[in-house]
Amino acid sequence: MEHSAGDKLKTALLAVAVAGLLGGLVLAYAVARPDLASITWMIGVTPVLAALLIEILRSLARGAIGLDIVAALSMTAALLFGETLAAAVVAVMYSGGTFLESFAKGRARREMRDLLSRVPRTATRHRDGLLEDVPLDQIKPGDRLLIRQGDVLPVDGTIASRSAFLDTSALTGESLPIKLAVGGEAMSGSTNAGDTFDLVAKREARDSTYAGIVRLVEQAQSSKAPMSRLADRWSLGFPLVTVAIAFAAWWFTNDPIRAVAVLVVATPCPLILAVPVALVAGLSRAAHYGVLVKGAGPLEAMARARTLILDKTGTLTDGRPRIVSISTQIDIEADELLRLAAALDQATKHPVAQAIVAKAQQRGLTLPVPQEVREAPGEGLTGIDEGRRVIVGGHGFVVGQVVATAFDHPALSAGSVLVAVGIDGKLAGHMIMADPLRDGTQDMLSGLRRQGVDRILLATGDRREVAERVTAGLGLDGIRAGLTPDQKVLLVLTERKHGPVMMVGDGVNDAPALAAADIGVAMGARGAAASAEAADVVLLVDRVDRLGPGVEIAHGARRIALESVVAGIGLSVMGMVAAAFGYLTPVQGALLQEAIDVAVILNALRALRIRPTAPRQMRPVVGATKD
Repeated sequence: MEHSAGDKLKTALLAVAVAGLLGGLVLAYAVARPDLASITWMIGVTPVLAALLIEILRSLARGAIGLDIVAALSMTAALLFGETLAAAVVAVMYSGGTFLESFAKGRARREMRDLLSRVPRTATRHRDGLLEDVPLDQIKPGDRLLIRQGDVLPVDGTIASRSAFLDTSALTGESLPIKLAVGGEAMSGSTNAGDTFDLVAKREARDSTYAGIVRLVEQAQSSKAPMSRLADRWSLGFPLVTVAIAFAAWWFTNDPIRAVAVLVVATPCPLILAVPVALVAGLSRAAHYGVLVKGAGPLEAMARARTLILDKTGTLTDGRPRIVSISTQIDIEADELLRLAAALDQATKHPVAQAIVAKAQQRGLTLPVPQEVREAPGEGLTGIDEGRRVIVGGHGFVVGQVVATAFDHPALSAGSVLVAVGIDGKLAGHMIMADPLRDGTQDMLSGLRRQGVDRILLATGDRREVAERVTAGLGLDGIRAGLTPDQKVLLVLTERKHGPVMMVGDGVNDAPALAAADIGVAMGARGAAASAEAADVVLLVDRVDRLGPGVEIAHGARRIALESVVAGIGLSVMGMVAAAFGYLTPVQGALLQEAIDVAVILNALRALRIRPTAPRQMRPVVGATKD
């Protein structure tokens, strides 16, 4: 409400100032009554000047001082020396500038407001064979919800129907819907782009991804970047320079009108307009690509990072084992081997078994319910699928229970897992499981080097040979393996000697290092809440290659802010010098400064049109994985 009332006041002041200026012009030039015109201009200026003086007093009470004082001085001086038309133009310029700044910031936050406006209010829940609409705060983990076509998912959950098509573009920038199979994890805030499906709630609404995004956006909108604070400090010196030039012009020429012209040209300053508009526009643009930055400060820090430290599992790699190859020992199709193994693996929650089940479901294979299942913890399973006796587990476990003429198995690389499958007493084949490198990682790292990142390191708690195999060919500057969380923090602190450090991680063990880094980036799609809380940036889509567009947008927004400041201040100083030498009248100076301010704000809004390069980084995720 306060923000709305402030906008209404700015609109009203602008209307009064414009009415006073236009009314005075009519009286002066159409009616030929300059005396009434001067009074009309004063009437238009007075409310703006009064509101400005009140704002200055409030700022001084908070211990802040800025260029509003220059605006007040210019209007006051113009009125005192009879330059009422110039005062009226300054009043229109100042009230118009504050209105335009408010409009520009609102325009820059539009995508974030769209994000917030998507929050659903109720959900449809299954209860005792009936459907009921309930408020979000009544949804509990385990509740089964009906998600109709076009509905926004109210909470995080797992798909309970055969499949679901979700539009995540509002959260992650993915242009195409993603397909999730039964058991797939769905993020709140996504939109159902397909048929109606059921969702089993995983968290309460207040703890779900979307609620966390809303909180982060609210924090981001109220934040202030180091560049903005630097602009505030510069704005303390700029009024002194302005007054000094105005006083010198008056002193050496004995013409107070020149001093008025100098003050008018210096009102207001592009320095305090360009930086917040450009950085807030950058925040909005980054959010469009699924990179949620928790404020203008972290956005600017992203542009200054010189060292990147990456976690391995869940960051450079997916963090979940995947089938990379299937080989058969008997006359059986690979898909049939996978189907029978996955059917038996439905009976256990082991991560490797669940990965096999997920792969079979992804290929659309029908999985029978296994019978007579027995599990040897840590070794494997035995059971019956469709009348066939199936054994799935480690190579030694399976070979010990089947008849096989050759016990050879495919060669394994570091970090890979071999799963053997026996069918009806024979060794049927093998599946090799691994946690492979994420797609697009090489392009992302190359792009970051072009953006100014000098050093890229891997920090992992895994074995060195596994880390070296996974990152082969990436051209990393160093691999630090076998690290504890404390050692990751020490690595971050040590690397600061090379410049600002950006750390990327996804788990609870990464949270201390993320907090210690100059800029911490968390894999927020399914990463640990602790890492997302400690991080400055959250990647809303489960793809580390989105870091590239985020850094590129940060560079672009910071560059546009600096360009606007340098151009705006340079033009203002040139205008003040010209006014001091008598080349600009107060009215001309006011019109010139208005043009400078409009140009600066429009230039800052270019940050909304930043389009990251590297098209491979922006390919939509369609849910497919490679064997």
